Amino acid sequence: MSTGSFDLNELKRRMQGAIQSLKHELGGLRTGRASASMLEPVQVEAYGSHMPLNQLATVSVPEPRLLSVQVWDKSMVHAVEKAIVNSNLGLSPATEGQVLRLRIPELNEERRKELVKVAHKYAEAARVAVRHVRRDGIDAAKKLEKNHEISEDDEKRIAADIQKATDASISEIDQLLAAKEKEVLTV
Repeated sequence: MSTGSFDLNELKRRMQGAIQSLKHELGGLRTGRASASMLEPVQVEAYGSHMPLNQLATVSVPEPRLLSVQVWDKSMVHAVEKAIVNSNLGLSPATEGQVLRLRIPELNEERRKELVKVAHKYAEAARVAVRHVRRDGIDAAKKLEKNHEISEDDEKRIAADIQKATDASISEIDQLLAAKEKEVLTV
């Protein structure tokens, strides 16, 4: 950025990253049926870092309302169990050796409302991520203007473009949330 150039596409790409992440998380909020993708957002504290569950175990669906998680490393069973319990998915693992069985509860009204709350939390995190990207972009544009690498008019134009991209991203997040909410609440 020190060359006086400003890359709006890079900011848009980062905003899209937040949206892709939200799509991924909402995809994990399943409605009553077992799906291996339900556990995709689960991060396990393992080997000194956070790792996706699928890097530590095999997830399968032996029955329509049951998930089976085969943990590869015996020493990681407890960490995987803890990550699933803390994941806001409302699943309680029954552990037998290195296999965790997860019964998918019937979606009652209370559970549906809980899922909607989780979806709202994911959407808000995505909005915050988009706003961070906006702030980074506006700060970078101000810095370029302050260093006389772009004019004040250019800085204003860039700020307006950043706001336009932000509004579009927030709108897409709201649409994704509304669609998920409808899916969860429709019996």
